[in-house]
Amino acid sequence: MSQTPAHSTYDIIIVGGAIMGASAAWFISEDKAFDGRILVVEKDPTYEFSSTMHTNSCMRQQFSAELNVRISQFAAQFVQNLPDFMHGDWVPKLKVRSFGYMYLADTEDFAGVLRENLSVQAAAGAATQLMTPDQIKAAYPFYNVDDIVLGSINLVDEGLWDGTAVFDAWRKAGRANGVEYVHNEVVAMTKNTAGTRLESVTLASGEVVSCGQVLNASGPRAARTAGMAGISVPVEPRKRYSWIFAAETPLDRDLPLTIDPSGVHVRENGGGTYQCGAHSEIDPAVAYDDFAMDHSLWESHVWPILATRIPQFEAIKVTHEWGGHYSYNTFDHNAIMGPHTQIENFYFLNGFSGHGLQQSPAMGRGTAEIMVHGAYQALDMSPFNFERIETNRPIIEKAVI
Repeated sequence: MSQTPAHSTYDIIIVGGAIMGASAAWFISEDKAFDGRILVVEKDPTYEFSSTMHTNSCMRQQFSAELNVRISQFAAQFVQNLPDFMHGDWVPKLKVRSFGYMYLADTEDFAGVLRENLSVQAAAGAATQLMTPDQIKAAYPFYNVDDIVLGSINLVDEGLWDGTAVFDAWRKAGRANGVEYVHNEVVAMTKNTAGTRLESVTLASGEVVSCGQVLNASGPRAARTAGMAGISVPVEPRKRYSWIFAAETPLDRDLPLTIDPSGVHVRENGGGTYQCGAHSEIDPAVAYDDFAMDHSLWESHVWPILATRIPQFEAIKVTHEWGGHYSYNTFDHNAIMGPHTQIENFYFLNGFSGHGLQQSPAMGRGTAEIMVHGAYQALDMSPFNFERIETNRPIIEKAVI
């Protein structure tokens, strides 16, 4: 990855080269109606601190909004039917390891939400099923369900997938299509005199690059990027902690990605190891470069919950841990995409609030459609457009982890 762009003008500049930027770049470059130059500007070429590298790498269809269900259904189809040129040395044949998500409700109110969600999911063709505590115990005897009222799980195209392999394939296939990636940072943007279009972006290395369109795909830094164009966007970085641990007595079957009523979640990782995630009770926005671990959280909160829910996890050993950032949309916890209402060539791909990785195929495709053709084609993604922020029309998604 070079540090300076090869040209002084690009038809599309994408700010952020992690999974959303890579997906959009590839889908745009694949569109036969597009014949132009794409520049992807990425601050961290190792992606070490990107949200892409800090996720559970799972997908689910258990959402309360039908559009979110259909977005994940497309993701499952896409990753399991990648174009042939994305296989070989670039990425192996992929499958979703469908151990499912297990939502556990310990109150009648939450059980009611699971029932409502099921009706939406079933209407969209998802294979979600509700389980009584006795049914959960019969299928997964390792759970303690003494306090559980109801469970919800889907064992079709819901579970673990190799998001990193798809991410790598998008970047490599994008470059093969002429997409240019540079290790640099956008530090300023210039508008026309009317203030209705962006004319150029300035890079940290000093280059001023003219632009046809600009896509904000900068993850937790979305607000900083939008601010350069004089735009306010309700996205902030929130800290999310992850642990991988080995169990002295591994479970005798796959562990679904289990969402405990406390919010702690844990899943199968393979080889007698498991991955767990949580956040602190006080959950403020953090600095863009703050990835420090809260080491007290494991002992005081996470491990006791795991050992109570799954008694075999009383004897476990943490092998890896890290803190990552969650691109938190404070408005309604859903994606923000599409064009700005006044700056006509500035587009959003932000605010995924924890479900971005699994939504990246559909979001990249939808972004290509709106930027190249001016309209969504495969799925109507307009409910997620930025306009809803200005008109105060939130999309309420109840199934947020």
